[in-house]
Amino acid sequence: MATTKNRTIGILTGGGDVPGLNPCIKQLVVRAAELGINVLGIRKGWEGLLAFTPDDPASRDANLLPLDTAVVRTIDRSGGTILHTSRTNPGAVSYKSAPAFLKAAFGDPQKKMDFTDHVLKNLAHLGIDVLVPIGGDDTLSFALRLHKEGFPVVAIPKTMDNDVIGTDYCIGFSTAVTRSVNFIHSLRTSSGSHERIAVVELFGRYCGETSLVSGYLAGVDRVIISEVPFDIERLAAFLAQDRRTNPSAYAMLTISEGATMQGGDMQVRGEADAFGHRKLGGIGAVTSEAIKKLTGIDMIFQPLFYLMRSGSPDSLDLMVAMNYANLAMELIREGRTGRMVALNQGRYTTLDMSDLKGGAKRVDVDKLYDRQNYRPDIRKVSGIPMFLY
Repeated sequence: MATTKNRTIGILTGGGDVPGLNPCIKQLVVRAAELGINVLGIRKGWEGLLAFTPDDPASRDANLLPLDTAVVRTIDRSGGTILHTSRTNPGAVSYKSAPAFLKAAFGDPQKKMDFTDHVLKNLAHLGIDVLVPIGGDDTLSFALRLHKEGFPVVAIPKTMDNDVIGTDYCIGFSTAVTRSVNFIHSLRTSSGSHERIAVVELFGRYCGETSLVSGYLAGVDRVIISEVPFDIERLAAFLAQDRRTNPSAYAMLTISEGATMQGGDMQVRGEADAFGHRKLGGIGAVTSEAIKKLTGIDMIFQPLFYLMRSGSPDSLDLMVAMNYANLAMELIREGRTGRMVALNQGRYTTLDMSDLKGGAKRVDVDKLYDRQNYRPDIRKVSGIPMFLY
């Protein structure tokens, strides 16, 4: 931008909520105010831009939230996102999920429609000069689509799975791991009291980093990640031995929701969302039942899931969220769009969105995981980044 005065940026948050979103939003608004930039919050992620129609005055209140320093003054003290969120993909909208005023555009209600042009028209109508989407690989995939269509975008990565390609760190990861470690340690009291094997299921569809790092930091006996299918009989034997050698007579396992047994599939349920993902969850219960059947040992099964991403952010997520916001606003001040802010080798940087690959980042199994013993293999850390990537 040659000048920032009287310009407008839009901010939206998409996908799962994580601690750190509100501090990021606040810092974006504070920096924008210093630069004389107006800020318009888009409610419910991409759904806000899909559902907004200038022909309906009520549509503005339902889908938009003007932001200034007074509005965001205290939001950094809590988790979640004041803008709310959704998993809407305007590039692939089903008849069922389409706003009523767009249903007439469907020639075949069984097929999905691409309403990217509608989103672009709304962005123009709202006078948004730059859009700042905060999200994971699904949310940012549509941001990339807008960039390719020529609309100015500055993207910020967030996901507690920490699986956005191109960055060492995504907002929400540290708090999710911290929560998980604390809950795992709390669960030791019941596991030991009843002399059981505890299975803790954590979020992580394709990337097992949350299970890997949480299990590593909490010192659990075995760790199962999404990237490595496991042999249930070998795993059960390991855990039974871990329990026998533990003076308190219990053992603990963390497992990614996207993990699979050898020869098996992911545990999925429900309809696919707008990005083609069905809900995961259940591999922990299946694994727990199989271990009890093989060993005869009573089990504790505890899915953490939404507890991992609830509540206020920890200090690391606060720092990264605020610094990502500062970096994004610096790009906007300089007129540099079509970029994603990132951490690389522990340093803040930006990436050209055109260079971003699709899909999700994976655990480097050869460097970080013992696939034979189902344990983290993190020994040689000299010279590697703080977040292991």
